[in-house]
Amino acid sequence: MNEPESEMSLKVEPILPRFGAECSGLDLTKPLSAEELKQVTGAMDKWGVCIYRNTGLNDDQHVEFSRNFGYLERVPQREGQRMRLPHRELFDASNLTVDGDITQDVAAIQYRKGDRLWHTDSAFMEKRTSYSLLLAHAVPGEGGETWFADTRSAYEDLPQEKKDLIDDKIGINSLWWSRKKAGADITDEEVEARMQARHPIVHTHKGSGRKSLFIAAHTMGIVGMEKEEGRALIKELIDHATQPQYIFSVKWNVGDLVIWDNLCSMHRGGDFDYETLKRDMRRTTVREGTEPHTRDLDDPFSELFSAIPKVVDIQKARVAGI
Repeated sequence: MNEPESEMSLKVEPILPRFGAECSGLDLTKPLSAEELKQVTGAMDKWGVCIYRNTGLNDDQHVEFSRNFGYLERVPQREGQRMRLPHRELFDASNLTVDGDITQDVAAIQYRKGDRLWHTDSAFMEKRTSYSLLLAHAVPGEGGETWFADTRSAYEDLPQEKKDLIDDKIGINSLWWSRKKAGADITDEEVEARMQARHPIVHTHKGSGRKSLFIAAHTMGIVGMEKEEGRALIKELIDHATQPQYIFSVKWNVGDLVIWDNLCSMHRGGDFDYETLKRDMRRTTVREGTEPHTRDLDDPFSELFSAIPKVVDIQKARVAGI
């Protein structure tokens, strides 16, 4: 009779005093016990961003591990469209074509520049994202890091009068606004005409009970404030939250997995030679408040992009870093 495998213990090394941790000690390629999963979510609740090096995860294992945390959003798909990756739950955060070559498409390259602004994944959707789980398959030798910002500590360190000002404010979020900010050829009228999502810019982070900012490059305005006044406040808060004491960067190696909680952090991609160096990153995206291993709820990303068929070809953009 085989002896049951003993549970493993998660080891955690903090990066900043209140944010980010390097984690080890668990084999993520195998099913985790309830206690081991509790250790993973406990570390996420405390640190917000957890880095697992050299995981050995493949695409199937990446998706299956991610299902432990809730419903996985799916990449938009159209009839006849070829996909580079084997699962719709894998968002393609690479600079590659469907055939695996480095893209030279100007529109796709321009679209991806929005990833390098401070943002939270899917803030422009009505159903917010909790965890993002990004796995490295190929990385450039230089550049291409990912930066993270601590929006809980940033909120806590605000002066009380600023907290009083923003605690009841609602942000207006748009994917097309962030892409326009990054230089995409989108008019103000097009931004206004397309889908927007409203979320409080301050909320209580469920896992820790701490208040957190919820702002991003997607946030184009604040309900009840004049447009320019609201945008100035958003910029002020993002600038505050991305000061050196709140941020760190991750230098990637193949096989590394980083899990971050979009409800208590922001992130942005670092520059690299996009047109000559391969960067193959694949992300799963967990919907806030959903049960583990839930499948086939609905498909809001396809609904969003099917309503705007000619804005940008989905195969070029792949809505990966949004």
